[in-house]
Amino acid sequence: MLVIAVIAYVLIRRLAGEPAQAKRMLVIPAILVIVGLKDLHGVTGAALAYLVVTGLVTVVLGALRGASIRLFQREGVVFMRYTAVTLGLWVLNIAVKFGSSFLMHVLDPAAATAAGNTLMLSLGLGVLVEGLVVLAKAVRGEGRILWEKGRDGGPHRSAQWLDDLQRRYSGRGPLDR
Repeated sequence: MLVIAVIAYVLIRRLAGEPAQAKRMLVIPAILVIVGLKDLHGVTGAALAYLVVTGLVTVVLGALRGASIRLFQREGVVFMRYTAVTLGLWVLNIAVKFGSSFLMHVLDPAAATAAGNTLMLSLGLGVLVEGLVVLAKAVRGEGRILWEKGRDGGPHRSAQWLDDLQRRYSGRGPLDR
């Protein structure tokens, strides 16, 4: 239930439009992947094949979601907004996860049980790839990519490596901000 609540919260925020924050797009999904990888201990055979196939599907859908996200600039900062296509891809991703899990339970209950705790890995992979695609699009744009949004009205934090990427790939000179 907690995972569903977090996904709903993120979906609502991103539908409204929020600053593109590299920390949220990279660090949190990477942590989910690491936690999910720890759950793979002892997974072999059909369960491993299932995880590889569903992992590849999750990565592809994450890349497509990232490509579907609309980027725009507000007050010199890159913002991102989910589109109807992004939502449709989320629904498809969830349907694939539940449908493939159900099918695996029907075909090989033992393998399905062995692969059962992979939600963190799947979610982390998909959101990480989505974030990488969004960042790849954003570095070619005009607005500044934030590392982290300022709290309680404080200043936003940037990262030198993001600024350097933007300089390299946007075709512009130094970022004057």
